[in-house]
Amino acid sequence: MKELLKSKVQLKITGRNIERFIHRLYSHHIEILKLEYTNYKTVIITIYAEHYNSVMELKTIYEIDQIGTSGMIEIKKKMKLNRFFLIGLALALLFLYGLSNIIYDIEIVHTNKELRTLLYKELEEQGIKKGSIKKNFSELEKIKEQIINENRDKIEWLEIEAVGTKYVVRVEMRKLKPSKEETEKRNVVAKKSAIIRRVEATKGEIIRSTNDYVSTGDIIISGSLKLNEEQKETVPAEGKVYGEVWYKVTVSYPFAYQEIRKTGKKQTAYTFQFLNQNFQLFPFHYYKTKKVEKTVLLKHSFLPIVLAKEKQFETTEIDELNTEDEAILKAEALARNKMESQLSDKEEIISQKNLKVEVKDSRIVLEIFFTVLEDITSYQNITEEIESK
Repeated sequence: MKELLKSKVQLKITGRNIERFIHRLYSHHIEILKLEYTNYKTVIITIYAEHYNSVMELKTIYEIDQIGTSGMIEIKKKMKLNRFFLIGLALALLFLYGLSNIIYDIEIVHTNKELRTLLYKELEEQGIKKGSIKKNFSELEKIKEQIINENRDKIEWLEIEAVGTKYVVRVEMRKLKPSKEETEKRNVVAKKSAIIRRVEATKGEIIRSTNDYVSTGDIIISGSLKLNEEQKETVPAEGKVYGEVWYKVTVSYPFAYQEIRKTGKKQTAYTFQFLNQNFQLFPFHYYKTKKVEKTVLLKHSFLPIVLAKEKQFETTEIDELNTEDEAILKAEALARNKMESQLSDKEEIISQKNLKVEVKDSRIVLEIFFTVLEDITSYQNITEEIESK
């Protein structure tokens, strides 16, 4: 490696009896690294740069021209020629290093809006906010303990993790004992028209049976308890009612289908652009196809240099050519998925039936009838007027 970096020069020597001059160089202990004859009176040699002056002192009648350099001398020459670019690149990398230690986003992982608002405020008071400098592990631990100690009635557990240029905050809400205040007296009623398939009552009297048809607002579990037709007590009825509900859904699906779809994977990347070439600095994980949201962080005023932050979303390409039967099957699957996305774990599709199939504008248009087992539980407060009936 040391020999490769050592400075060398390439010389073109012209004159009569060129061999005599070559022997003279050897006799003066000048090492010739490479020798190539062009013709009988011209030769090209490569020597170490430190011997250049000695060769020039010995040249006498010979014409000597320097035609090339290599090693450290060439590196220095190129660095001098490209000094503005190298300075710009160094400044860009230093700037990038600084940017990598700045927090651009804070994500609090919890569904409770009030708790998220509280944490954003607490973190900001501790210097954790967008645009702030990253804190080390021990600082984050101290901040975490302080927030927990000051909010013991609300926070059970807290974790602050630096992921790239983002803080991910995970929190567990403290579960307080429920209030002993009495729930309002009420009935369990039907949320929509359906045929009752299952009733689960924990408090109150079931007054409608399985396979009964009910309309919206019909009482299914009564909070008015009676004995021998005489009302004895009014309670807050509790329970779940599942009924058979009906839907008519229309969907369409094309014979020729093309789509670029996000896979769900995403990352924040920093890129360096020089001329028309784009280099991803980090992370070093590349998506084969992606959608990009780009933010320019640094742009040189006269050099073609751009430093940018990219939000990258991995994509996959879907290209289909369907027969009529395939399009119908995919339209059915699409309709079923849409229906299932609206159902909870205990709800399900009982059956489905195609009512009408037609071809329109190079698409299959499908009308489907769904029978669904659905939670139809709703509540109705018992007022004095309802209670007296």
